[in-house]
Amino acid sequence: ASQWGRGRNKDGEMYQTVTEGLQSLYTKKLLPLEETYLFHDFHSPALEAADFQSKPMVLLVGQYSTGKTTFIRYLLEQDFPGMRIGPEPTTDGFIAVMHGENEGVVPGNALVVDPKKPFRKLNAFGNSFLNRFICSQMPNQVLQSISIIDTPGILSGEKQRISRGYDFAEVLRWFGERVDRIILLFDAHKLDISDEFSEAIKAFKGQDDKIRVVLNKADQVDTQQLMRVYGALMWSLGKVINTPEVVRVYLGSFWAKPLQNTENRRLFEAESQDLFRDIQSLPRNAALRKLNDLIKRARLAKVHAYIISYLKKEMPSLFGREKKKEELIMRLPEIYTTLQREHHISPGDFPNVAKMQDMLQHYDFSKFPSLKMKLIESVDKMLATKIAVLMAMIREEESKQPPAMVSGGAFEGSQDGPFGQGYGEGISAGADTEDWIVSRDKHRYDEIFYTLMPVNGKITGVNAKKEMMNSRLPNTVLGKIWKLADCDRDGMLDDEEFALAQHLIKIKLEGYELPTELPDHLVPPAHRKNPTADALYNHTED
Repeated sequence: ASQWGRGRNKDGEMYQTVTEGLQSLYTKKLLPLEETYLFHDFHSPALEAADFQSKPMVLLVGQYSTGKTTFIRYLLEQDFPGMRIGPEPTTDGFIAVMHGENEGVVPGNALVVDPKKPFRKLNAFGNSFLNRFICSQMPNQVLQSISIIDTPGILSGEKQRISRGYDFAEVLRWFGERVDRIILLFDAHKLDISDEFSEAIKAFKGQDDKIRVVLNKADQVDTQQLMRVYGALMWSLGKVINTPEVVRVYLGSFWAKPLQNTENRRLFEAESQDLFRDIQSLPRNAALRKLNDLIKRARLAKVHAYIISYLKKEMPSLFGREKKKEELIMRLPEIYTTLQREHHISPGDFPNVAKMQDMLQHYDFSKFPSLKMKLIESVDKMLATKIAVLMAMIREEESKQPPAMVSGGAFEGSQDGPFGQGYGEGISAGADTEDWIVSRDKHRYDEIFYTLMPVNGKITGVNAKKEMMNSRLPNTVLGKIWKLADCDRDGMLDDEEFALAQHLIKIKLEGYELPTELPDHLVPPAHRKNPTADALYNHTED
């Protein structure tokens, strides 16, 4: 980007920010292609300024009573306007929980006319949807960096699906294309994937990189049952999400009540920290996600243009149009194969055949536009050159001013202090005690030390190596332990250094990581720089 100034591209356009760059590329290059070939009628409405400028969004999907609304409450640590929680299906609509100076609820019909919110295109789903869509606004630190969307609990029966009055899976698909994270919640107690749920998951096809799975209420079963539930969950998901990769599943109990089964407490702690880290990284990757989604969209738009123009080309000029149309719709799978060969496109870029055949019934093919290579070339050029410029800008923007991590709510309490993950364990054990923690086991280590024939109170590297090899740790790890333990770098170990080496081996064998530098509380008393500390530890000095 540097050769044309800050983010300036060959046409001399200037982008101040990545967001602005994305928006300008979309409106100048991709939108004309989409409009010409009726992309918006077939696939997804046009993007607007708010789509590019909105905060990262997290979409929560799950059957009723899996704890979706409670999960939001757990993250925010306060109630949000319009929330209802209960064992029966309570949240019967979509709630967008967003940041606002004043607490309050904005109804759906008002939401879809607000140009500042990314929801304007939802008016296409009609009144029965808008009556069940609200935006809940409140001042909350977590919401300054992300917005959360709560969805209606998915029901197990067939009857409810028909009575919703709007196309639930389509609405989910619309959100799936625009959010940064899709969290599927399951209840460890009643694990089943109903038809509607599996349709909902299938609506996220192509968004697999955004999906994370949470197995909630995992403290209500014991370890053996949890293993079984986890296995059953993976088995069921494998049949619905058709990807070779395994989805990431977080186990835990995501609410602020005491755990019912504490045997897996450490597992739940580690899992919830992982999930928090995943959500916290969203603002950092938001620009990249928007770029990624734009590329996905551009590829689909290109394929769509090829399909539409091909159908137009095949139409007879005067007679037999209806017959030809039926034949073309029947032959759509073959047409896909022809286009794949002709334009070297992978099959994965093509839209769903059955759905496309269904929609094509309602159009007059002879009115379709023919192929305009100029439009396609301009999108190709955008993908080849402009996107790379924006990638460089994203990195540059990040290094200059990294976006803030999500903070506040449940993201606060767990990092520092005695309840932080790993506090007082492994390498940080003994950080807040008066004595040198190694001295507690030093008498045991001393017995081994004196069998290794010390000379002038020190043992050689060769003798120490024999003893350290008994731990069966690989040489790379033992080498690191040696570096940490040999404080005075003399290639030999005195009794304190040897005890320290044994302590580090014990930490490593317990499965904790080793630091690159020795923390102060582990430095042997005889090797401390600070004389007052020496006086504390070696009472022999006068």
